[in-house]
Amino acid sequence: MKYYLIAGEASGDLHASRLMKSLKEIDMNADFRFFGGDQMQAVGGHLVKHYRELAYMGFVPVLLHLPTILRNMKLCKRDIVEWKPDVVILVDYPGFNLDIAKYLKANTNIPVYYYISPKIWAWKEHRIKNIRRDVSQLFSILPFEVDFFEKKHHYPIHYVGNPTADEVTEFKQQYTETFGQFCQRNHLPSDKKIIALLAGSRRQEISGNLPAMIQAASQFPDYQYVLAGAISIDDDYYARFIEGTPVRMVKNDTFALLSHAHVALVTSGTATLETALFGVPQVVCYATPMPWLYGFLRRKLLKVKFVSLVNLIADAEVVPELVADTFSVQRLSQELSSLLGGSVRQQQLSGYQEVWHRLGKEKAPDNAARIIHRLLAG
Repeated sequence: MKYYLIAGEASGDLHASRLMKSLKEIDMNADFRFFGGDQMQAVGGHLVKHYRELAYMGFVPVLLHLPTILRNMKLCKRDIVEWKPDVVILVDYPGFNLDIAKYLKANTNIPVYYYISPKIWAWKEHRIKNIRRDVSQLFSILPFEVDFFEKKHHYPIHYVGNPTADEVTEFKQQYTETFGQFCQRNHLPSDKKIIALLAGSRRQEISGNLPAMIQAASQFPDYQYVLAGAISIDDDYYARFIEGTPVRMVKNDTFALLSHAHVALVTSGTATLETALFGVPQVVCYATPMPWLYGFLRRKLLKVKFVSLVNLIADAEVVPELVADTFSVQRLSQELSSLLGGSVRQQQLSGYQEVWHRLGKEKAPDNAARIIHRLLAG
């Protein structure tokens, strides 16, 4: 069968690549064409456009790059129609992907499957109308989404398990490096515990969060500070923030870093869940422009109590969240200090066990691939 996939950022590239691998195991004739990244390309198929040309976040960056975004949408629609796939599989990235789904529903008979459903439970809940109209099958990786879509909106979905949990489990099973070996490989001192800095995979996130993270972590001189560098960001961009500081960077090796970190400062996103699944106490943080305005709008518009996946899955405040008007270097330092040892640290680690329990043991890409192939073959 012919599968057309669209992933617009690094995490989508990873999850889509694993889904592609699972589809190849079921469908020996699987043929892939995609908007995505290096990891999807490594599985095989034809890369039409790299996500680096798609990943703009925030009102101003999107506005500045609007002509490019519109050109890419036009290219994507035309390319799908010309290739005539058996299915289009959208992976997260709703601003772009829902527009593609709308076009395909109105102009073709190609079914649209959505893997990693849009987070409309947080905001833009009105998008359920578009999803119901334009998406044939929805695949969720977050257990609490089942009640939201099925009970609240009467739209049936497939909860297939969580790919991040799969990835962490698989990594733990094969990773054997000791702390000393990890430090030696990355030219780090082995006599200091690590404060990991996970500042996001987009430039806007890094510029907004990393300087404050560095200031907060530097107040604990008995620790070393190690930045998790994203493969999608070049070293020169990181250098403008970490030059002249004691921060060291480990590039494209976040799981190994989390295997050895004592605590972490984490920009809200999938990284918060990864950090929890590795059992690393964390402070979740997210700086925004005009924080007081954003904080006000968040309280008025956001439909959920929490922003981090850890707290959303547990349905409780397992990790502290410092977002917009609650984000400051002082607060980061205070919360970080409480996690270096003692009861607050243990309480957070106990909360992580509930997260594991709620995610379940399904292997998300394998489960999703089986359902996708069955639906298309049937």
